[in-house]
Amino acid sequence: MPTTQHPVADAKPGSDVVVVGEALVDIVISPEGTVEHPGGSPANVAYGLARLGADTALLTSIGNDHHATAIEEHLQSAGVRLLPGSRNLGVTATATAVLASDGSAHYDFDIRWDLPRIAPAILPKVLHTGSIATFLAPGAAVVRELLGQSHERCMVTYDPNIRPALLGSHHEAQTLFEELVPFTDAVKLSDEDARWLYPRLSPDEVSQRILGLGAGLVAVTMGAEGSLLTTAGARVGVPPVKSAVVDTIGAGDSYMSALIYGLLMRGADGLAPSVLESLGRMASKAAAITVRRPGAQPPTLEELQDELPEHQTMAQ
Repeated sequence: MPTTQHPVADAKPGSDVVVVGEALVDIVISPEGTVEHPGGSPANVAYGLARLGADTALLTSIGNDHHATAIEEHLQSAGVRLLPGSRNLGVTATATAVLASDGSAHYDFDIRWDLPRIAPAILPKVLHTGSIATFLAPGAAVVRELLGQSHERCMVTYDPNIRPALLGSHHEAQTLFEELVPFTDAVKLSDEDARWLYPRLSPDEVSQRILGLGAGLVAVTMGAEGSLLTTAGARVGVPPVKSAVVDTIGAGDSYMSALIYGLLMRGADGLAPSVLESLGRMASKAAAITVRRPGAQPPTLEELQDELPEHQTMAQ
């Protein structure tokens, strides 16, 4: 099939980040009632990046309904630009989250994922993708094509954000994941993702396997045990940030947003152990702020800097 002009070409030159992935509406059911929030892991990451001040655009697949309007207004409120081609479905996807008493969430999805075929021209500093968009046909094949065309020309970050209910067999999902990793520079996954993908491996072993596939940095979040950031030459464990928990929706996405932002702002120090520690602490703090409030509400740059040690503030 011939390629056509890709909406990434409409991202303005010098954009910080383009996120490619699903946007949907989270329908949250709790003992207090039912509330709707715009969401979807990639859309949350884009929103979080814009809240931190990054010039951010989103290529997604939404409909022409009231849910799509709510998503677009939500993204625009933070400064996220929705790229042309994103309104290409009749009905916008939804994810129903039922909250347990401890704030954890169980999800049920109603989603389709598709994108036009691609031929990127102008690329951002960072291209991020992840979650359902990298596994669900037919759009997943287009995402893989985009990463294959782009990974030598910009930084690529990836968060698989495993949703078992939407995947095929374990073998199929693991294969899709491992086919994408060679096109990436940084991969972030939760310990739950790691256990699902590699049930016999420890977080350290999972990190080494992903590095062996070609990633330059692997971050594994481990809830109350903190996070682990690993490169070919360094391994840094970052302690957890204590926080009251209202719900956990969007916490991992806030971690991802802050991690990408930190990678953008790291300067000339590369990925030295001190840089990894700083990245991990920033990202953990962003997640801790997010779980204090309902829905996926990541911190602004000012909120995050207010809670970071003075020596660890991020450049603007």
